[in-house]
Amino acid sequence: MKKIFLVAIIGLFAFSACQRSGSVASSSVAANRSQSPKNVILLVGDGMGLTQVSTSFYFQDKPSNFLRFKHIGLHQNTPTNAKITDSASGATAFSTGYKSFNGAIGVDGDSISRGTILEYAARAGKSTGLVATSSITHATPASFFAHVPSRNQHEDIAMAMAEHPIDFAAGGGIKFFHNRTDSKDLLATLSSKGVVVDTTKLGEHYTASKPYVAFLAADGMPPMTDGRGKFLPKASEMAIEHLNQNDKGFFLMIEGSQIDWGGHANDGTYIIEEMKDFDETIGRVMDFAEKDGNTLVVITADHETGGLALSSLTTFGRSDYGQLNPTFSTGGHTAALIPVFAYGPGADRFMGIYQNNDIYGKMMEGFVKETPGQ
Repeated sequence: MKKIFLVAIIGLFAFSACQRSGSVASSSVAANRSQSPKNVILLVGDGMGLTQVSTSFYFQDKPSNFLRFKHIGLHQNTPTNAKITDSASGATAFSTGYKSFNGAIGVDGDSISRGTILEYAARAGKSTGLVATSSITHATPASFFAHVPSRNQHEDIAMAMAEHPIDFAAGGGIKFFHNRTDSKDLLATLSSKGVVVDTTKLGEHYTASKPYVAFLAADGMPPMTDGRGKFLPKASEMAIEHLNQNDKGFFLMIEGSQIDWGGHANDGTYIIEEMKDFDETIGRVMDFAEKDGNTLVVITADHETGGLALSSLTTFGRSDYGQLNPTFSTGGHTAALIPVFAYGPGADRFMGIYQNNDIYGKMMEGFVKETPGQ
């Protein structure tokens, strides 16, 4: 009996190893891998580690929308020049498939511009969009359309969007397009190219047949605790509806930017409220994806911020296991592995443990063919 048990265990490990190497695959997995998504929606919870995800289970009265995912993995996000990544190099890994140095926007470790999934999608005739609660020129969204060596080059990043408008963009960042240091009015430039521009209210002048941008704050949008309201879920729904008019499909990146800012501030309430907002946005995206059937949804983060723990509340030197107390180990980023959740065609590719830049290839597979040499 012991010998049979040992053989069974060895066989199980051998099978698992083959699965990781790709040499063995069941027919159902192989069939799923062959599926090609028409649309890809990437949601990035900036600064969102597993503990931040956990707050969506403990601090709201409704079930977390993360429960809707069955394909889950982990990514390691080490940049080329450090052990802990920033948002720029982290997002560049997602957008281009190249690891890079901290601060890099759409360039590799040698500062060479690399094509992004958004750019390849556009070249393939698909529609493209970005939604963020930061400035649209901030590190994560910028890494999908700009190519500069420093995330601090906000005006250069804004110029990249003005020169090559995308189909839908919503977030903050007015000051990088208007009243710039070079006196150029990039809002007027966008309008001259047929883009509908809103700067006061989401959807105020929206026209379904034209590209659309809504820049609703000078820099980042207000936090949820300061009354931002339903901007992120509403803008995300609006983006999906707008982009889904294209029969060829679309790519959309949605960022819950300020989860990270709550971590830097070591503010548990800030994180919890931003996570509730992000969770609601996930729910609306999933409602579309489940009905559509041709959309790959990927949710992850660039890194974890704050070293957040959901500790027990300590009263008079004793731990109260009936109450949770958000505590922090740092005001910066950490090197923790980051969860990845996937749904739809090709979702099984996101299981396991891999590097952050592998996410690019997993999204691209079957979605759009890269142009050689770009």
